[in-house]
Amino acid sequence: MVRMAGGVDREGGGDGPVLVLMHGFGAPATDLVDLQRALRVPPEVRFAFPAAPLLLDANAPDEFAARAWWMIDLARMQASMLRGDGELLARQTPPGMAMARSAVNDMLAALEREHDSPPERVVLGGFSQGAMLATDVVLRAERPPAGLVILSGAPISIEEWTALAPKRAGTPVLQSHGRADPILPYAGAEWLRDVLEGSRLKVEFFPFNGGHSIPSNVLERLGPFVVSATSG
Repeated sequence: MVRMAGGVDREGGGDGPVLVLMHGFGAPATDLVDLQRALRVPPEVRFAFPAAPLLLDANAPDEFAARAWWMIDLARMQASMLRGDGELLARQTPPGMAMARSAVNDMLAALEREHDSPPERVVLGGFSQGAMLATDVVLRAERPPAGLVILSGAPISIEEWTALAPKRAGTPVLQSHGRADPILPYAGAEWLRDVLEGSRLKVEFFPFNGGHSIPSNVLERLGPFVVSATSG
């Protein structure tokens, strides 16, 4: 399920650039939809908001049900963070991630087929778990999107990502993270930034004094970033 917005008919019509934003763990499919109203973009820019495939609350209506791209043991993750084992988690590949990546690749192929959105006209991004998945998809893609947006994400499969990243040299990246993020530590964002910059991706890094969120100054930059990334 993908909700389309923007474009000539405000429902994803036309052939303008597409920003795909994937929500985080435990959020509903509609979690990021309202961001479109906060972005400064030309009217032809389109938006796609895909729903993660795993339902965490089967009793809620689809529009409001909590979802996940892959399952996370939150208690185990938080315990690991308290023990200072964040680096260990970053070196692991979550079970279910390959299936999530396949689902996103299928979704991108459908967008190209049905909405005239080839990869060079697409920016792929997400928040939290959605940002991790977006990073993984972009680094592994045979036909990579024009840009990557990482909103409060974190490194995972970091050794594989480090090996893959040089193939994406020159790719524009917009990355933001709160210095007081209680869920995904800020140090992980710096680590990921350094990996991408070390492989010559063009990273714009926006730290902010806050938690696990998307601040207004990042939204102010996100619109122009999409236009710039897809204009070449």
